Amino acid sequence: LGRRQLLLGAMAGAAGVLVPAIGRTLEVATRRLPRVARPVPLSDVRLLPSRYLDALDANRRYVLSLEADRLLHNFRVSAGLAPRAPAYGGWEGDTIAGHTLGHWLSALSLLHAQTGDAEAARRAGYVVDELAECQRRHGDGYVAGFTRRRGDGSVVDGKEIFTEIMRGDIRAAPFDLNGCWSPLYNWHKLLAGLRDAERWCGLDRAVAVARGLGGFVERVLRALDAAQVERLLGCEHGGISESFADLAERTGEPRWLTLAAQLYHHQVLDPLTSRRDELAGLHANTQIPKVLGLARLGALSGRTEQVAAARFFWEAVTRDHSYIIGGNSDREYFQAPRAVARYLSEQTCEGCNTYNMLKLTRELYGSSPAASYFDFYERAHLNHVLAQQDPSTGAFTYMTPLMAGAAREYSTPFESFWCCVGTGMESHAKHGDSVFWLGDDALFVNLYVPATLDWRDRGAVVELTTRYPHEGAVEVRFARLAEPQEFTVALRKPGWCRHALLRVNGHGVRAVEEAGYLVVSRRWQGGDTLALALDLPLRVEAAPDDTRRAAVLRGPQVLAADLGPDEHPYRGPEPALVAADPLPSVRPVDLAASRFRTVGIGQPQDWDLVPFHDQHRRRSAVYFRHVDAAGWAMLRQADAEAEAQAEALQARSVDGIEFGDAAAEASHGLASAMSYAVSYRGRGGRDARSGGYLEFDLRNASREPVALHVTYWGEERARTFEIRVDGIPIATQHLDHDDPGRFFEVEYPISASLTGRSERLRVRIEPHAGSAAGPLFDCRLVRRRDGTVPR
Repeated sequence: LGRRQLLLGAMAGAAGVLVPAIGRTLEVATRRLPRVARPVPLSDVRLLPSRYLDALDANRRYVLSLEADRLLHNFRVSAGLAPRAPAYGGWEGDTIAGHTLGHWLSALSLLHAQTGDAEAARRAGYVVDELAECQRRHGDGYVAGFTRRRGDGSVVDGKEIFTEIMRGDIRAAPFDLNGCWSPLYNWHKLLAGLRDAERWCGLDRAVAVARGLGGFVERVLRALDAAQVERLLGCEHGGISESFADLAERTGEPRWLTLAAQLYHHQVLDPLTSRRDELAGLHANTQIPKVLGLARLGALSGRTEQVAAARFFWEAVTRDHSYIIGGNSDREYFQAPRAVARYLSEQTCEGCNTYNMLKLTRELYGSSPAASYFDFYERAHLNHVLAQQDPSTGAFTYMTPLMAGAAREYSTPFESFWCCVGTGMESHAKHGDSVFWLGDDALFVNLYVPATLDWRDRGAVVELTTRYPHEGAVEVRFARLAEPQEFTVALRKPGWCRHALLRVNGHGVRAVEEAGYLVVSRRWQGGDTLALALDLPLRVEAAPDDTRRAAVLRGPQVLAADLGPDEHPYRGPEPALVAADPLPSVRPVDLAASRFRTVGIGQPQDWDLVPFHDQHRRRSAVYFRHVDAAGWAMLRQADAEAEAQAEALQARSVDGIEFGDAAAEASHGLASAMSYAVSYRGRGGRDARSGGYLEFDLRNASREPVALHVTYWGEERARTFEIRVDGIPIATQHLDHDDPGRFFEVEYPISASLTGRSERLRVRIEPHAGSAAGPLFDCRLVRRRDGTVPR
């Protein structure tokens, strides 16, 4: 049933839906919902005990374990000041250094707003003062911590790239600008941190630092023509346009809105304005902040077509590019629309993407408050954001893998500093920021997260208590109300909900259902209580591109098979549910914890199904192979054929190298430059980037003709490289395949003149200039089959 259909006791006309309850029915006024909404200030919301408060507390411990002076190291060095502490490692030891400080400043500010933590506010003030001093030393508005790697390999202050850029020397790659890793992206994080410090900690002096930095960026862009700016924006630049749109709103100075408009990336944003989904193959998190900036710019400038483009993007991503947990991307990139089953890997669902999609959801909801926005928000917030953090340590995942049996890889406290550590610190500092929204005389309740609201305009304290999502009962109580007064309360009815019961002070009400909300307008007084009961149906959702891949949900929660602790690799086949309708055979074990078990339908065994968001340090299966008995027989036959092919290949094998395994690579004499180990679908591989190579030995104990057998991924684009054996070229391989979600194999015959010279063959893989090689998987020396030719 559609979410706008009247479900229980449907009545004709506009009167709405009678939500039944025992006892008499209260008549309430009928009012339309407001056309715009605004979030209540985060500082007016406090979380009550729940899974969300646990995540907040774990995050606070981690955030306060970081040292300001270590994150400020490069900023002080850049300004000619002596650092007070050594820099952190990980990404903070690379040319993107400084991005974490912006995230940390936001996290501190959000923590102060969400909890009132005075230490968080003190540290935020210290950071702003240090940035102001660094900026004063530069004397031209510049302040940054990023560095630049020159052509000779030396690492220097990143400021020097802007002299080159202003004279038109712009060398922009997707993540590199003149030897610096995404400097404008870095500044976006810093500007966002300054905005949050001013907003939530009252640090007005943060605006002066943002103005100064904005002036420096303004001077850089003034030296460029439109084509040069477009070239500049070919390097990841985050939501820096959003930052300047915000600065315009906060200061009332139009110059910053002009600057935001200059930072418009036509190559990506123009197709969206024309309602064209050309996202396949684009780095996902590079695009989402641009669209958020476009939405802010459109809202402030009155350009409705820009807001419409942002809505089109949101609709396309949430409908056609998202997994069941609300996250998106495989290996950080968008795939073709509605292609999910082919991209279930160990590198799905980058954390930053969901962080930014939730920000975009909030932005769009404000100007068009419909519950469907928060249906998505809830799904991603519960099933991805909570899953991203280990609440026992506060560590974060970069990717949240949806490949069956994959383990989540968590950050280390002081050595990672990935982008997703930064956004993770922010996400888990603000779990109360979208629970309540206001519009005219209406209170929207969008998330069922236990919390209290200090509704200052009404002199009210609102308490929301619930064990949702494990139970469907939600209570909203006006613990205090200065005086009896009329207003509207709108409670979101989730799109998956079949039955909803609503009572006020124990009595049923004749509520209006509008835009996905149950709406009650009446004269309220202190002590009044709304009790909402939502059913939590079990259901199956198939992947949009393959009905034989499906996930099981209960209410808003994605359930997953528990495949054991992450220290024990899962060696079994991909889990399956063998039944045309599996739901009757999914039985409750512990409803209070949303734990279930399959009975008689699981293959190769029955499974415990538990909430995915709580499977920390555990291996999971989220998408199951879902077939009836006949389909299962076909799958078993296909699996047997694949196993037979693998056995036949193994029988022909003379020697092979297992990429990514340090011992195996060492025993085969691996040498490389600009080469990285990768893992696709659980298969170890290795690539070589432009200017690099990889080479290794394969032992040749065979007296028969041999070939080099290599497996490649079916979607690598425009990669050309040479393959040599003992220095002699045996093939030039060009990868430009369109075989989604699959591997393919190539065998390269090796001449007898090479194989007869030594029992060890030295294989070298070297990309052509400006290209890359591989990655290569399952690389081995094999006995040749009759008639084997390169493919």
